[in-house]
Amino acid sequence: MAPRVGLTTERLTRAGAELADEVGFEQVTVSELARRFDVKVASLYSHVKNSHDLKTRIALLALEELADRAADALAGRAGKDALVALANVYRDYAREHPGRYAAAQFRLDPETAAASAGVRHARMTRALLRGYDLDEPDQTHAVRLLGSVFHGYVSIEMGGGFSHSAPDTEETWSRVLDALDALLRTWPPAP
Repeated sequence: MAPRVGLTTERLTRAGAELADEVGFEQVTVSELARRFDVKVASLYSHVKNSHDLKTRIALLALEELADRAADALAGRAGKDALVALANVYRDYAREHPGRYAAAQFRLDPETAAASAGVRHARMTRALLRGYDLDEPDQTHAVRLLGSVFHGYVSIEMGGGFSHSAPDTEETWSRVLDALDALLRTWPPAP
């Protein structure tokens, strides 16, 4: 079957990312995308293999977008300034693109993950941590801590979990980042 005129893998991936932002990443399917383009599902299979392939492509796009934003935000920054900049990239991206943010958490196979922008994320986070003078394995522990705190906070906030009490979430976010900076500067020695 010849590819439908105007449909490309990139166009379908971007449309899938937009769909994810509208209806949620878990709701993205090749069938739903076909409805958006008013075409038969079969006409999309010359561009994407199945819904898993589509979701993988959306995840790769989201990781690339996040890495580009993070690189721009981190340029010329160090220490706490870099920490806050990176944290805000994740939070802002999740607010602007909730479906894509969810896609960035999609489990990729090892080969795809190794070739993705996820590698850039890890490098940038480790570069940020060099300003805190952490050696291995503490640097890896710190990478995991930052990812957990950023993702955890953003997920709870987006789910409305902080909306029913004071103080304001902006104040809490700022205090969380202050606490992370203090922890990274005074990282406890291994037992």
